[in-house]
Amino acid sequence: MNDERTNQNKLEVEFNGSCLCGGVTFTLAGRFDAFYLCHCSRCQKGTGSLHGANLFSNNLVLNWRRGEALLQTYQMPSSRHRRCFCKVCGSPMPYRLEALNLVVVPAGCLDVEVPIAPTARLFMAERANWAEKLQSVPGFERLPE
Repeated sequence: MNDERTNQNKLEVEFNGSCLCGGVTFTLAGRFDAFYLCHCSRCQKGTGSLHGANLFSNNLVLNWRRGEALLQTYQMPSSRHRRCFCKVCGSPMPYRLEALNLVVVPAGCLDVEVPIAPTARLFMAERANWAEKLQSVPGFERLPE
């Protein structure tokens, strides 16, 4: 029992995060329960990319350190789908989903490495057609010349 509690406490830490322009900063205290890569069409539109990459927790404490007035939230009508972002640079920011007692944290807004591996890929039936065979696409350390 003590080993389990010790391991759990190691995961309950504080994380810092920010937006691209630095106008919004925040801290998160607690632990993440899940890390989902969502391929739904809404996440593709909202990120402009292959998928959303969001961490979920029902025990995180979210504190805005700076720039809370710079936040804008878009709630999709008749849906749980929501986006919170910096009005200056457009970076996705964390938000609370009160109906589910969750804090949703876009993985890319953390100022540290994501502490857990992805839990699952969601809505694979809606994934973009260009998601196929990405392993065969060349990779570069920097912008190729």
